[in-house]
Amino acid sequence: MTEGIDIKTSAAKAAVVTGASTGIGEATVRALRTEGWTVYAVARRADRLEALAADTGAIALPADVTDEADIARLLDEVTRAGGVDTLINIAGGARGADKVAEAKTEDWEWMFEVNVLGTLKLTRAFLPMLRAGGEGTVLNLTSTAGLSAYEGGGGYNAAKFAQHALTGALRLEEAEHNLRVIEVAPGLVQTEEFALNRLGDQSAAAKVYQGVEKPLTAADVADVVRYAVTAPHHVNLDQIVIRPVAQAANHKLIRKA
Repeated sequence: MTEGIDIKTSAAKAAVVTGASTGIGEATVRALRTEGWTVYAVARRADRLEALAADTGAIALPADVTDEADIARLLDEVTRAGGVDTLINIAGGARGADKVAEAKTEDWEWMFEVNVLGTLKLTRAFLPMLRAGGEGTVLNLTSTAGLSAYEGGGGYNAAKFAQHALTGALRLEEAEHNLRVIEVAPGLVQTEEFALNRLGDQSAAAKVYQGVEKPLTAADVADVVRYAVTAPHHVNLDQIVIRPVAQAANHKLIRKA
């Protein structure tokens, strides 16, 4: 079923989208389905993926992007279904807002595992397929936290800086294979779960966005992702920074009473 989704006709394109059970990942699945793409929606929560698949016509593939066995199974299923030319790494997240002096090692380990090693493992697995098609694309969703550090963000800064560096190295290494590598780095985005997962408290999560006029939405970012991967293949939007107007920089956020 694709109720509520207006599917456009387009040349056959196919993508794997991770982090698809919520937020920017879910919105990206919806955006690409409206373009007529075949989309493999990947996340750990099977129930949410099945609901998304029923609503959009995407293909639900529950998997943990940090688990090698899950990745091998995912690659096999996508290969048997016909393969993809685009990999969109959106799975990630933040935990904690401690200063370095009070940092919790387990929070840092989780952030590196999901943001950096998850991106590495999935990209490494799909590179042969993306190269073989001749016009492959990898898009990594990083963050402005990976471009400029801020107090209380050390762990997330470090993980996203690493993912940013991985993306830059990949672009240099894969140009000879005509592989397009794109980085989308959002600033403040108000989604269902990001701040709540980071801070663990609904009231604390609400304060992140308090007084901010029109923070970015998941759909805003997904629209930029859609544009980047549907542009002609020779057009490589190496790095796209997207913020709400109210956020001129990580350290300058306009809040109104």
